[in-house]
Amino acid sequence: MSLIDLPLIKLTNPDPSVPGLFLMELNNGAENRFTIQFVREIMQALDFIDETLDKIPEEQAQKGGALVTTSQGKFYSNGLAIEAAMRDGDAFYIPYMTMLARLLTFRLPTVAAINGHAFAGGCMFAMAHDVRVMRADRGWIAMNEIDLGIPLMPGMAAIVRCKINQPNFLRDCVLAGHRFKASDAVAGGFVDKAVPLDQLRDVAMQYATQMATKARGLSQVIHLLKAEMYRDTVEILLRGGTSPGSYMQAKL
Repeated sequence: MSLIDLPLIKLTNPDPSVPGLFLMELNNGAENRFTIQFVREIMQALDFIDETLDKIPEEQAQKGGALVTTSQGKFYSNGLAIEAAMRDGDAFYIPYMTMLARLLTFRLPTVAAINGHAFAGGCMFAMAHDVRVMRADRGWIAMNEIDLGIPLMPGMAAIVRCKINQPNFLRDCVLAGHRFKASDAVAGGFVDKAVPLDQLRDVAMQYATQMATKARGLSQVIHLLKAEMYRDTVEILLRGGTSPGSYMQAKL
C-alpha cells in the first residue's frame, strides 16, 4: 500500500496486516546521489513514519514494526553530490549528518537492502541501518574519499568507525578505499548477509519481520537504546563539525 510518493522517495506498507512495517524506495536518478533535496525527502518520510506510528491503535501497535530501504538498478547510492557538497559546505554537510543520526537512532529496526554499489555517502547511509543485506553477484560497498582527495568529516568517520570494528577492514576501507564485494563485507562483519538479487527484498523483509516484534508497542525504547549504544557517534554527528582533525590543533 502506497503511503507517500515524493519525487525522490516512495514509501509503502508492504504488509497491511502490520501497519508499522515500511519500505522506503530511493529514486534520485540512476545513482541516488545525496542532494539537499534528497536528504529533505528522506527526513520527510521519516517524519511521516513517526507520525503514523503514533496513530496506530494499541492492538495493532503490539505487532511492532520495521523499516527497509532499497532501490533499483546498478546503485543503492553513489554517495554525495560532491560538487554541491564542496560548494555549499555546512549547508550541505550538516543536514546530511543530521539525517544519518536520525536513521542511526530511529525508533524502528532498520534494514538496508543494498541492491548495487554503495559508495562513500551511500556506504555511510547503509551503515546507519541496523542490518545490511547485500546483493551477492554484483556491487561494491566502499569509502572512496581517499581516491577523491577528500577528507572525511568527523561525523562521517564516526559512523564508519562504529560499524566497521575489525581494524584491518577499517584501515582498508578508509585508507585504501578498498571496494568490498558482498562476501568480503560479510566476512568483515559490516554486511549481515549476501544473497542473489532476486532474493534481496524478500530476505530484507524477513529480517524486518523478525525484528519487528522487538518494537512491540511502537514506543521510543528502541530509539533510546540506539541513542545510548551509539552515543559517541551521535554526539559527533549532531555536533555538526566540518573541520577534520581540528580536535588535534590545541594538542600539537
